[in-house]
Amino acid sequence: MTPSSWQQQAFAMDARVNALRAAKHPNFRTQYLRRRSQLLRENTATHDDENIQLERQAYLRIRAQLLHMKYGIICDQSSTRSMSARSSRISESPERRGSMCDWPMSESKTRRGDVVPTADAEASRAIVGGTTIEENYAFVGVHHIFDQHSAPVNTVKFANNDRSHLCCCSEDGTLSICNVTANPPCVIAILQGHKKAVTGCDWSSSNDFIASSSLDGSIRLWNVTTDQIPTCLRTVNSAETGTENLCCLFHPGNGNLVVSGNSKGVVQVVNISTGIYPKSGSSKMGGRVQAIEFESSGQMLWAGNDKGLIFSFFVSAANGRISKCRRLSLGDHCSITCISWRAWCSREARDPTLLVNATNNDVYLFGVTDREGKLLLKRRFPIKHKELPVHSTFCPIMSFRQGVCVVSGSEDCCVYFFDIGNERSPCFNKLQGHSSPVLGISFNYDESLLASSDQEGLVILWKRVSKNNSCAVSPAD
Repeated sequence: MTPSSWQQQAFAMDARVNALRAAKHPNFRTQYLRRRSQLLRENTATHDDENIQLERQAYLRIRAQLLHMKYGIICDQSSTRSMSARSSRISESPERRGSMCDWPMSESKTRRGDVVPTADAEASRAIVGGTTIEENYAFVGVHHIFDQHSAPVNTVKFANNDRSHLCCCSEDGTLSICNVTANPPCVIAILQGHKKAVTGCDWSSSNDFIASSSLDGSIRLWNVTTDQIPTCLRTVNSAETGTENLCCLFHPGNGNLVVSGNSKGVVQVVNISTGIYPKSGSSKMGGRVQAIEFESSGQMLWAGNDKGLIFSFFVSAANGRISKCRRLSLGDHCSITCISWRAWCSREARDPTLLVNATNNDVYLFGVTDREGKLLLKRRFPIKHKELPVHSTFCPIMSFRQGVCVVSGSEDCCVYFFDIGNERSPCFNKLQGHSSPVLGISFNYDESLLASSDQEGLVILWKRVSKNNSCAVSPAD
């Protein structure tokens, strides 16, 4: 483990739980992360002998346990638990990696002192309010509409643990960064450089960088720190000529690595700091890889293509090696357009879960049943979705409420809210305001705003009702 890799992993742990620190003081959270990053850089030994390696690994384990005990958030691979091993239409890949055993999934192995959600959570529910799920996700109207893009906006994504900064990716070849809590909300910057449609983006754990993918075959790294003018730091072209990059993500455990899916059916790892594709850092699954998603430790990745296939992969944070594990088919005439992951959704739904959009008019909810990413179908929610890259998301604050909410766009121009625990009528809310198919969906971390984007290039910010029935949004400090 190199010094830079260790710094990235240690910082990523703290960034994951930062939303739970000093909930009423966002400035303190920002200062904490900046100071944490500074101390990690200043106090990390530059030499790299065996004793230092062991100390770093021990530190990460202890730090993950402490954060998990304090906040109940999964910060490493050892907190993920299993569900039933039943599954249908799942076939195993012949490739197996012994290192996957480092990702235990058994409930019987839960460590003593770990915070595990239970069904009895009245005190915790009181923190977020004892209201129904319909009341929790009631919206009072439109906060703002952005129209800076001239082509479809396929993806919108709020920064990590940040209620203000939103990134939008458009087929006009640009990205935009918006401050949604400014008075009035405004576009901070337009990122230009891609020669064709931008297909995906991701924020780094510190929100200092954005990675973007494009049909021009490149992955770009943008410096978007608040005190500097956004600039493109690096452009990495596809290893194979004529390849279109369709999605990208930073590795949660190593911010130097970016994983992309492309039109040649390859899941590819690249070191974005050096522009080098690591050896054994690619795996072919066929079709067009349109959606990828990591679990929080970064050890497991799921990818979906336009053939209705979802593969799980083991990804090494140390060297970028990627190994194929499991395969699931949703049908030959079905295209996967979005995959989202949660360690556990609520105290009633306490298992690792995937949310998947597919072009057969359904949103799928899968349980993750073993350490190799095997999937078990739990629910299906109907929406209008036959062709376009529609996205969905889990609501970020759902641990203690009655009911569990997921949100999806739709080709009928609506935004749908589903309660995954409601068997009879899961759809409990619908937002109507777009005049074209809704493609991108993203909540900011405190759920005060929901962003949705559409086929005409508009981005709508929806205001959620706060507990005192006033608008949940206030100007940024």
